Amino acid sequence: MSRAIISKIEREHVLALADAGKRLDGRKFDEIRPIIIETGLYGRAKGSANVKLGKMEVAAGISLGKMEPYPDSPDSGTLSVSAELTPLSYEHFSLGPPSDNDIELSRVVDRGIRESKAIEMDKLVIESGVEVRSVFVDLWTLNYSGNPIDAASLAGVAALHNVDDEEFGKLPVVKKPIANTFIKIGEHILLDPSLDEEKVLDARFTVTLEDKGNVCAMQKAGSNNWTTEEILSCVKIAAKRSKETRKLLK
Repeated sequence: MSRAIISKIEREHVLALADAGKRLDGRKFDEIRPIIIETGLYGRAKGSANVKLGKMEVAAGISLGKMEPYPDSPDSGTLSVSAELTPLSYEHFSLGPPSDNDIELSRVVDRGIRESKAIEMDKLVIESGVEVRSVFVDLWTLNYSGNPIDAASLAGVAALHNVDDEEFGKLPVVKKPIANTFIKIGEHILLDPSLDEEKVLDARFTVTLEDKGNVCAMQKAGSNNWTTEEILSCVKIAAKRSKETRKLLK
């Protein structure tokens, strides 16, 4: 049986369940899988975290450096986020240069941290125009089970709050941006897609909110469009879920 036929069967099954108001794992449409956050697991990193979102697992490590500031921001430190969907976590990923999915994942996480102003970048300045601190966030999937964006975003933020450097001390991390990803299958919208749901999605939408509920990042993907009403509904759900998730971060 071809992959195309299997995909059609999988889609029809997921869609039939959704038509009946159900999901494969029994969750409600707006329900997130259980979350487990562990920090300080990797001694070589300045800060680290492991996040499990259901069976989806992501590790994050923070490293620090010093560099000359960018010419257009002499009084700001720098932030860099890299992400890798590892072959260890899922057989369909491969070694090599960053894939489009790796790049998208790193950019969405970066945008949420940067645009929420989670880090007070001006406090990373050592000498204005001469030297600043650099923050590097590295993310790796350990087990892939759908929705890497939300898990990676949470892992990155948890790791940043875990930093305690001997020379620099704690990072000036003052916010906890939370990403929530929705998918559309037919006319149905599901929060936090599992791998099987992700395989048959028509469209994907991620919204990241900072502590006061303000939207700081959005990302859309897939072949179908989102209406304004659908986006506003997703943002409303994300605002509620973000508050619940944020309580898990220390």
